[in-house]
Amino acid sequence: MLYLLAQLFEFEGLANLIRYQSFRAGACLLTALTIGMIIGPRFIGYLRVSQGKGQPIRLDGPQTHLAKRGTPTMGGLLILTSVLISMLLWMDLTSWMVWACIAVTIGFGAIGFFDDYDKVTKRSHKGVSGKVRLTFEFAVAGLAAWLVVDDTVLYLPFMTFGIPLGPFYYVFAAFVIVGAGNAVNLTDGLDGLAIMPVIIASGTFAIIAYLVGRTDFATYLGIPYVEGAGELAILCAAIIGAGLAFLWFNAPPAAVFMGDTGSLALGGALGVIAVAAHHEVVLAIVGGLFVLEAVSVIVQVFWFKRTGKRIFRMAPIHHHFEQKGWAESTVVIRFWIVSIVLAVIGLATLKVR
Repeated sequence: MLYLLAQLFEFEGLANLIRYQSFRAGACLLTALTIGMIIGPRFIGYLRVSQGKGQPIRLDGPQTHLAKRGTPTMGGLLILTSVLISMLLWMDLTSWMVWACIAVTIGFGAIGFFDDYDKVTKRSHKGVSGKVRLTFEFAVAGLAAWLVVDDTVLYLPFMTFGIPLGPFYYVFAAFVIVGAGNAVNLTDGLDGLAIMPVIIASGTFAIIAYLVGRTDFATYLGIPYVEGAGELAILCAAIIGAGLAFLWFNAPPAAVFMGDTGSLALGGALGVIAVAAHHEVVLAIVGGLFVLEAVSVIVQVFWFKRTGKRIFRMAPIHHHFEQKGWAESTVVIRFWIVSIVLAVIGLATLKVR
């Protein structure tokens, strides 16, 4: 909005400054961080009063988690508020790519909100059925894929060529967005575990989106050029700022949980950014921790149905390490380290072509 106003009213000095995506990314990060820090305490207080007993804790989970009873959930609303206000202030709202990202962020956040609301009101950890959730997720993801996809070639890291997928690319793109949303959702099981890897992945894709949106850098690095993709770096910056503000309150012992409201929205946002920037495979590398968490659940369920035995002591895999005796903080920090290493590997693919 500020970007459009500066151009509309011809504020020459301001317009010259705001036209730089790097400036708007930094301003967006600080705006989201400030909003989150200011509204956080009262917002969490409201959630605590309105939810009463807070998020239901699974009785079959790690026993140490029973001490978290009473902690409110839906903290993702704090993240979404900070992100969306910052996006509307600093991003170019004439871009379809921007509106596709907003649609996924709000759409997935709304799906997660209804799931959280169902859990809190019914005092059950089950929430909305998986089939209903996936139906709405694919509907939102399909719309976003239709808006942002302009090239149906799947580009691969370490390669100078791509694989033309034709119409199937839209299906693939929807799967990437939905998969990313649910993978982050599965990772959100310990205080601070999901939000920091999201911040790390967002920082990585802020760099990728900026480079992909520049013809000079894209040509030099041998990566696909996507017109307007640089705006997505500003969205990534908003996620970083809002994520840091949320981490302030989510640090152990957490004052609030992200809930499906935040994890689905953030994962979906990362997914649509990766699709728009044509770096879907790189997302699987950078977000390898999320992939690992999701695969651990899939493998556990599949193997248990086939044999009646479990591969992991508990899934997702972060609970497996808890059951092995790792302290919660140990699991979280070590998983953060893994995320940093994967982000570095993901960035390395930009030049190894």
